[in-house]
Amino acid sequence: MSTIIKSHGFTNEVLDWKAWLDVIDIENATADQIKVLEESHPKAKVSDYYLFLGHQPDILRQRSAAFNAIMYAPGGMSRAERELGAMVVSRINGCVYCASVHAQRFEQLAKRNDTVQQVFDDPYAAGINAREQAISKFSAELTDAPGELNAASIQALQEVGLTELEILDLIHSVAIFAWANRLMLNLGEPVFPAAAATLE
Repeated sequence: MSTIIKSHGFTNEVLDWKAWLDVIDIENATADQIKVLEESHPKAKVSDYYLFLGHQPDILRQRSAAFNAIMYAPGGMSRAERELGAMVVSRINGCVYCASVHAQRFEQLAKRNDTVQQVFDDPYAAGINAREQAISKFSAELTDAPGELNAASIQALQEVGLTELEILDLIHSVAIFAWANRLMLNLGEPVFPAAAATLE
């Protein structure tokens, strides 16, 4: 990983997440629960997030299908820019865990962490160029006041070169994390590395 960033309670460190409610006991899981965990993620059988959602296999399948389509589908907005949208909404909603995950993904894809530092410092003005700044601003506005977006909001993205498909990808990325952040914040808490210092 690149240089560790700690700012305003957020970090790009690898964190864990601990559910406050009961998770699936793998030894007593149903065949369908085991199947959906194996379908979902290589570490799903040891992740409280998946072990919690796996109580309802069909819902977890639908969640995973939507997530994969939004974040990984080919074409449209770049993967790094989708991660930027997810990181901005997670920072504004105060989801330390999600922000850390998508900061790491952005760094891996963009091969830099300058924008990560900016998002943690001020998500409303983050970005190293006009395109990133427009993406951050739109993501922040959609998070804070979705009912107030208008034609001018879309035009600002078009003016920095985003296509209609890229704008749709960005809206979906922000929307799914508006949901995911609330799930993570209400059902558990981030777990920091044992040796981690207090966040600045």
